[in-house]
Amino acid sequence: MNAELVGKIVVITGASGGIGSVIARKFAEEGVRLVLHYRSNRETAEKLRRELSEVETVLVRADLTKESDVRRLFNAAIKRFGRVDTLVANAGSWETRDVPLHEMPLKQWRATMDAVLTSTFLCTREFFKLVAKQRHGNAVLIASTAGVFGEAGHADYASAKAAMAYGLTRTLKNEIARIAPHKKNYCGGRVNCVCPGWTIVPRNAAKLGNATVVKKVTATMALPQIARPDDIANLVVFLSSDKLARHITGQTVLVAGGMEGRWLWQPAEVNPEIV
Repeated sequence: MNAELVGKIVVITGASGGIGSVIARKFAEEGVRLVLHYRSNRETAEKLRRELSEVETVLVRADLTKESDVRRLFNAAIKRFGRVDTLVANAGSWETRDVPLHEMPLKQWRATMDAVLTSTFLCTREFFKLVAKQRHGNAVLIASTAGVFGEAGHADYASAKAAMAYGLTRTLKNEIARIAPHKKNYCGGRVNCVCPGWTIVPRNAAKLGNATVVKKVTATMALPQIARPDDIANLVVFLSSDKLARHITGQTVLVAGGMEGRWLWQPAEVNPEIV
């Protein structure tokens, strides 16, 4: 099915990461022109740009917690392409160690909030300024199932992603519809959110190399397998298409095999005598 994305301009934050790079590849297959953001991994970002030589790309380094860097990212997009059709807010980092809330430093909480939520706020704010001028555009926010079900040991990350998946997405879908109103030949501005579950990417490699962890997380899924980045990227491309997703906005979609949550206890940890 033709998504009618050829020639569209898409900004992808965190494009050098495991999921972001696959999203970029999927958009390239559709003939999209890309603005690829990275924060520190220039080598990987450059490699991705060389790989996507069949489409026009711009590579921009930016710290998305800084207003000036975010402005520079979007200015680079406008300078090169004159507009931005879609923002994919994918960037975000987290502390991989399990840190219970009662042991969590304020410094970690603030750093995660900035890296996940503040960065998304700054990027969507700058994008919405363009949308208000263009009178068109759509955004896809990448959150996490941690924001839906919670994640013990990661209260900071789960809280930030929950804010993206619900409060922010559902507010922005109302705001963008006013600055990019629907017309007879235009569906109107849209904002949706994708929540990946456990996905096979480098930063999860250590945990997913543990058979006990894999059994624990897949036991909560109707489709007991770990997601691939393609599973997320295909949905992002679909939601960015005004043709395929013309009447879809304000939705938070899980890509997690029908996950219903995670076990709180392993069977061996439960004492049946006091259940």
